[in-house]
Amino acid sequence: MVRPAKHIENVRYAIRNVVAEASRLEAQGRQILYLNIGDPLKFDFQTPPHLIEAVHRAMRDGHNGYAPSAGIPAAREAIAMETTRTGIRGVLPSDVVVTTGASEALELALTALLEPGERVLLPCPGYPLYNALMAKLNAQGVPYTLDEENGWSLDLEEIERLCTPGTRAILLCNPNNPTGAVLDRKVLEGLLEIARRHELVVLSDEIYDKLLYDKAHVATASLATDVPIITFNGLSKAYLACGWRVGWLVFCNSYLMPELKNAVQRLADARLCGPAPQQYAIAPALQGPQDHIPEMMKRLRSRRDLMVRRINAIPGLSVVEPAAAFYAMPRLRLPGVTNDEQFVLSLLRETGVLFVHGSGFGQKTGTTHFRVVFLPGEATLTTAFDRLEAFVRERYPLQA
Repeated sequence: MVRPAKHIENVRYAIRNVVAEASRLEAQGRQILYLNIGDPLKFDFQTPPHLIEAVHRAMRDGHNGYAPSAGIPAAREAIAMETTRTGIRGVLPSDVVVTTGASEALELALTALLEPGERVLLPCPGYPLYNALMAKLNAQGVPYTLDEENGWSLDLEEIERLCTPGTRAILLCNPNNPTGAVLDRKVLEGLLEIARRHELVVLSDEIYDKLLYDKAHVATASLATDVPIITFNGLSKAYLACGWRVGWLVFCNSYLMPELKNAVQRLADARLCGPAPQQYAIAPALQGPQDHIPEMMKRLRSRRDLMVRRINAIPGLSVVEPAAAFYAMPRLRLPGVTNDEQFVLSLLRETGVLFVHGSGFGQKTGTTHFRVVFLPGEATLTTAFDRLEAFVRERYPLQA
């Protein structure tokens, strides 16, 4: 037997782990309603045609070889211009690195930054990739609690307490996956003051920054010029191109971190480049027609409202209305339910409805949740919530 590295035991990815059971049931002929994965293209959303044409044209014109390690010049320039449009000052194309999805961008930044054992403050609940990267790098992910009673915002006093000499960075996901929360400007300013005091790098994952309902999004790096901030984004969500794996990172206030920037560039060189033809869609995406976004959000708003209404009408369940993206994190307050993974699997086996257990994202001790993706059409959502409600009322009649 070949022994794998011990630290890989801590790598978990709940979003796809639950799919194995769903696939087993589907192979038996069961119909599964997938409300577990944030891929709009699995439902009634389509990649904008002008982006497809841009990639097609790039392939046809022979741009099928390796690209520059940090990305093609036109893409880096467009990203720098878009970053400036969000209020972030002083960003140049040389501050941009194009990557294989925003996931690789995060991995490059964390790999360049961390020594084994060093600490990064991570949102809880948060995207499972963050903890997986900590395990992969033999670093320590330290959770900070997002407060459900306060719209899933963060507690600045807790952040302050968690900062130690071994803490190198704080990571934000804003707007947040899995809660759909958007942080207020005042909270971001308070967090930046803590980062300033403790000399932390701020890693700001803003992949959902255009998928907003009513609340405005403030780019973290627009609020400070004296804190090292790296922002992360990509084409996957707002531009409906998940499978193209096109993301990027931007060094904001890069004069504060020239050595880190150089280290990321060396890592980018070592892995050659991100997907080349797809990079030719970045400038058309950021600078071309944006009509698909309001149309997407119109449909998602209706689905969000349906989800909130139905979840909050089920005894023992409640949900904070998401302000962005297409996720929510309903709370379970059902007698005897202390293991949300078992709840999700039981629901799947009995009804065919697939959510992801809240413990896969992290949650406050003593609470149980599940994540719902409300990308499917309203008819599918209605069927799923009908089945969920019937399951809860039958299993937990005292709550009815």
